[in-house]
Amino acid sequence: MTAPTMTRRGLVPLLVIATAQLMLVLDDSIVNIALPSIQTELEVQPVHLPWVVNAYILAFGSLLLLGGRVGDLWGRKRILQIGIAVFVVASLFGGLGQSTAMLVVARALQGVGAAMAAPNALALITTTFESRKMRDAALSLYGAMSGIGIVIGLVLGGVLTDLLDWRWVFFINVPIGLLVLAGSRTLVAAERHTGRLGALGAVLGTAGMVSLVYAVTRFGEGGFTDPLAYALLGAAMVLLVGFVASQRSSRSPLVPLSLFADRNRAGAYLAMLGLAIGPMGTFYVITLYLQQVREYSPLLTGLAWLPFAIGIVLGAGVAPKLLLKVAPRRVAALGALLGAAGAFWFSRITVDTAYWTGMAPAMLVIAFGFGLGVIALTQAAVYDVDGDKAGIASALLNSAQQLGVALGLAVLAGVAAGVTARADSTTPQTLVEGYGTALLVGAGILLGAAVLATLTLSDRVEPGELTTEIPGQASS
Repeated sequence: MTAPTMTRRGLVPLLVIATAQLMLVLDDSIVNIALPSIQTELEVQPVHLPWVVNAYILAFGSLLLLGGRVGDLWGRKRILQIGIAVFVVASLFGGLGQSTAMLVVARALQGVGAAMAAPNALALITTTFESRKMRDAALSLYGAMSGIGIVIGLVLGGVLTDLLDWRWVFFINVPIGLLVLAGSRTLVAAERHTGRLGALGAVLGTAGMVSLVYAVTRFGEGGFTDPLAYALLGAAMVLLVGFVASQRSSRSPLVPLSLFADRNRAGAYLAMLGLAIGPMGTFYVITLYLQQVREYSPLLTGLAWLPFAIGIVLGAGVAPKLLLKVAPRRVAALGALLGAAGAFWFSRITVDTAYWTGMAPAMLVIAFGFGLGVIALTQAAVYDVDGDKAGIASALLNSAQQLGVALGLAVLAGVAAGVTARADSTTPQTLVEGYGTALLVGAGILLGAAVLATLTLSDRVEPGELTTEIPGQASS
């Protein structure tokens, strides 16, 4: 089967990949809106409530590398389908949840399914779409879903919780997931590659990522004085150093270290980390501002972020065309600089900043920059990679983005809380001072990402059509 062109045959796979990514991303935020209702109905203790969110983040972020490599070895289409099936069953289980434990287990299983599906959905772009034009279109839509899914999650979560019941933030995934599974038959399956999954590398890598993601999550919850977070961070460093050592000598590495030999690809991973920290940290801080200072309802807060969704779509739509004429380093650096400008704009908020003139434009600018940067960095990371490494290359990029999101929440929330805590009392003004300082930090991180992209990414414009054969092209 040859790869589809932009016809009805090509449109279905495009929508399948985009819908899969949208479903996985919106679950990062859709449940947050329903937390108060969940806590009331299931009588969840405050100490356990964060785990309704963290169980998903921990499983998703920790297992991405494993999910990507398993897809390389056992078939990306197959692993994507298994991941979506697990996600659907877990969503049904969560919607029927009768206890805190049942809900946390369901969220962890959702994360397992997401870790199997997300990197393989991205990798399948390289095998399903043969032409550069179709790949760019698919990547643009995939990138747009990565950003607007968070906004849609906030809005949809508010609507479902208000009009129906909190259980529908889980049930909504069932029909969507079943449609994705039905449509996934149109995806082009890459051939399976020889090799086996090294047990030592899988154990060390997964344990190291679990410790790292959990440490970052603890920092976000308890600030930078949490001793357990530092212990977890230390354990993560030891485990990941051992992991790298094991990969050097392994005949079946979980992460082939040759991926990092390409400065362009390695730079894309590092720059993605910084690019995700800024906008997602800003998203978190401004959401707090809207609810705690401006007293917006959860639904109104979600609607207030619609300019962010528009900016993501515009940025992700412009980037592929721009990358046909401008080198990736310039596009990625421009995206990060626009993000820094938006974060700096936000840092000047006051207790009564006007929404349409003082906030909506900043949302649009930072999201447009994020859309540009994500597409440029994704192309640098996953285009032209060897066929047997496309899944793990995609997983590394997903891991960098997920870790950046968690770090953004931890760092900016920690800075805001620290500044506010120095005041004699907590007032709207002291909250705003904390938010403003945190947003300046976010702007600085984005400036660093721009510098990193400039120093590491390629200065060569890729040709309009990729002349290399699609790695692993095979019939489904």
